[in-house]
Amino acid sequence: MNPRISVLTLGVADLERALTFYRDGLGLPTKGIIGQEFEHGAVAFFDLSGGLKLALWAQVDIAHDTGLALQPVSPTAVTIGHNVARREEVDQVLQTAARAGAEIVKPAQDTFYGGYAGYFRDPDGHLWEIVWNPELLPPEE
Repeated sequence: MNPRISVLTLGVADLERALTFYRDGLGLPTKGIIGQEFEHGAVAFFDLSGGLKLALWAQVDIAHDTGLALQPVSPTAVTIGHNVARREEVDQVLQTAARAGAEIVKPAQDTFYGGYAGYFRDPDGHLWEIVWNPELLPPEE
């Protein structure tokens, strides 16, 4: 398998609420919810760096599409890492997320590897780590 991950999809309980959090609260660019004309097709896409897309899709629709039973989100199963270019950006992103309705799980602090990081949980329970690592700077925008 070639490493070609192009979309990261988060299952959400309420698509409108999640759209508001990511678009209005975090400022991620999107065209909004599309595919509403299809049963189980409503989804929102956000363009991220490097051609990666973040998708929000209702958990019930993911369960329908896969045939799996609906399960609660487990915040410790997967984390999403968001690397920033400057130490102070970690605090800025965490503050923005908190204002948008996120729960700050771990305030920013120095890390064992010489960086600075903290965690927030979005309204659906997905865990984001905001990281400044002087050895691993994000790609240029």
